[in-house]
Amino acid sequence: MLSTDRLLAFAALSFLLIVVPGPSVLFVVGRALAQGRRAALTTVVGNTLGAYLLVVAVAVGIGSLVERSVLVFTVLKLAGAAYLVFLGIKAWRARESLRAVFAGEAEAHSGLRTFWEGFAVGVTNPKTIVFFAAVLPQFVDREAAHVTLQMLLLGVVFNAIALASDSVWGLAASTARDWFARSPRRLSMVGGAGGLTMIGLGVTVAVTGRKD
Repeated sequence: MLSTDRLLAFAALSFLLIVVPGPSVLFVVGRALAQGRRAALTTVVGNTLGAYLLVVAVAVGIGSLVERSVLVFTVLKLAGAAYLVFLGIKAWRARESLRAVFAGEAEAHSGLRTFWEGFAVGVTNPKTIVFFAAVLPQFVDREAAHVTLQMLLLGVVFNAIALASDSVWGLAASTARDWFARSPRRLSMVGGAGGLTMIGLGVTVAVTGRKD
């Protein structure tokens, strides 16, 4: 199975991706600011389960193909890296628009609806899709058995970090609503820093990984 070094390396790379404010984080923050703590945490749970569904899809399907084919792996890795850089540039250029999450109060939703909306954001998050398809297979030990189980385990690591990080974002936003409202520019600064981090992550993905 997976070595401790592989797990730690994957956890570190996952953390770098997760802490960057992307669609999931912005959705959680928006819910926290508009509807409060419970809605934010319900959104986080739905989001996490949606993201893990992507892990399962990669583990039982495209992940196996990528793991066996150097050509497919290389093409997908470079495409994923390019897309991460694109998302980073887009996040940097659109950082001022993050202040829109403070515009008005959203209509309150039921807990179930909030959960499913969070699930939908998680399962369609392009940043997460790219990461699971292009990066996750790099950390599989191809000389060991149970490749699918290895991917599922890596997915648990990623989603545990995501659950903790997104919960912190949601709790912080729900308890600091007044502070953010006094100066929404503060969130745009976070978005700008996140864009630069995503660009760096894309470059890292492009230059690392299997060479065989």
